[in-house]
Amino acid sequence: MKKIEAIIKPFKLDEVREALSELGVSGLTVTEVKGFGRQKGHTELYRGAEYVVDFLPKIKVEVVVPGELLDTAVEAIIKAAHTGKIGDGKIFVSTVEQVIRIRTGETNESAL
Repeated sequence: MKKIEAIIKPFKLDEVREALSELGVSGLTVTEVKGFGRQKGHTELYRGAEYVVDFLPKIKVEVVVPGELLDTAVEAIIKAAHTGKIGDGKIFVSTVEQVIRIRTGETNESAL
């Protein structure tokens, strides 16, 4: 099993969720986060004063998928989240050792 963590632009969330649903991914976790990458934030003007916005709003989508679904899930996220502009985000993939569904006690892939 693999865990996919995708940091995306907030307005792309619905497209990413729909793309994963079409693959049969039944659950995901979404968190509102702030951060920056190469773009290093930007400056804004507010009431005549200029200030730096270091941390930009992003969405973190976390989903655990069976190993055989990994490549198609990553491709679906890339396709749905892509704008071609700076700040599109990143995808991190890691191995999941064990999953346990608390309600039923099911483990591993049956718990997904």
